[in-house]
Amino acid sequence: MLEYFLLLISAVFVNNVVLAQYLGQCPYLGCSKEKGVSIGMGGAVIFVMLIATPITWLIQSLVLIPLDLGYLQTIMFILVIASLVQLVEMFLKKAIPPLYSSLGIFLPLITTNCAVLGVAILVQRNSYDLGTSVYYSFATGLGFMLALVLLASIRERMEISRLPLSMKGVPAGLVIAGIMSMSFMAFAGMI
Repeated sequence: MLEYFLLLISAVFVNNVVLAQYLGQCPYLGCSKEKGVSIGMGGAVIFVMLIATPITWLIQSLVLIPLDLGYLQTIMFILVIASLVQLVEMFLKKAIPPLYSSLGIFLPLITTNCAVLGVAILVQRNSYDLGTSVYYSFATGLGFMLALVLLASIRERMEISRLPLSMKGVPAGLVIAGIMSMSFMAFAGMI
């Protein structure tokens, strides 16, 4: 039980996929203007990670390694992730049209989101079993969502603050993201 707790703390804070490993920066900066959109994007990424990780784990364990096709890992993982993103996109379009329209171009970008692909590859690199892999992907998705929501909260607050014109919008977002990344470095010695 302690092992899973440490894995959760590690994935969310110490090795946060966005703030410590710098994966998934495009949706992190693009979908962090409003909390609602960031929660929706975080939920979509968690869902894709939760489904993609066991599928990629099984493909790696049952197909690629036995057939000595490890060099196809990235291509296979991207195909799985792209298929899942299409399913999420179709579901959101039918079930939650406002969220679908607010995510815009960033929803298809989950296909090339380095965070999702990174988790699938990190699971293989760390030799996690299937259960630990799914748990790790969920914890990493929570860390991704935490980073998105924190940045969105700060950016919403910055919109009503007085800033120099040259700092409004993207420049302020980049500065805040950098400061958040440095602040998460304080967790580095925890685990």
